[in-house]
Amino acid sequence: LAKEEGWRARSAFKLLQINDEFNIFDGVYKVVDLCAAPGSWSQVLSKKLRFERADESERSRVKIVAVDLQAMAPLPGVIQLQGDITKLTTAEKIISHFEGEHADLVVCDGAPDVTGLHDIDEYIQAQLLLAALNITTHVLKPGGTFVAKIFRGKDISLLYSQLRIFFGKVTCAKPRSSRNSSIEAFVVCQNYAPPE
Repeated sequence: LAKEEGWRARSAFKLLQINDEFNIFDGVYKVVDLCAAPGSWSQVLSKKLRFERADESERSRVKIVAVDLQAMAPLPGVIQLQGDITKLTTAEKIISHFEGEHADLVVCDGAPDVTGLHDIDEYIQAQLLLAALNITTHVLKPGGTFVAKIFRGKDISLLYSQLRIFFGKVTCAKPRSSRNSSIEAFVVCQNYAPPE
């Protein structure tokens, strides 16, 4: 179905289903897509925020910045940066593209190369999520939304409590297109309100 509909990966449906449930695209113009390769989430963002808006002036306000360690094929209307999201220089590059403005939404579908050892995979995934959160604290506007992949494990409640320091509402979502056998889920963090 992903191939038929022209998406680069099946994961496009995960973001579409998260939006169906949480309306994360409402009123969104500026987005950062972390760990973006091969680019299916950037494709969804570009289609939904740019091409499906009727008003030309609204379309011109859309800015999508996609970041990944790997290079990816260009996408219309998407600014691409190659970099490591755990590095300060990458965070600075992302921030520079917003010219003092803030993003409405930050998404991260990144995952480590899975070892099959759940404890290690969960730990590395949590570290990736915290790197994404770190960048988010520099670019997301108050009231904004952060969506990231997590691996559900025994330390998940610690991760939730860390996210609740920054967001008014933290929900765990398991889109239909995510395999039941997978420990993958997504945190949908809304109402960004960082502590002073």
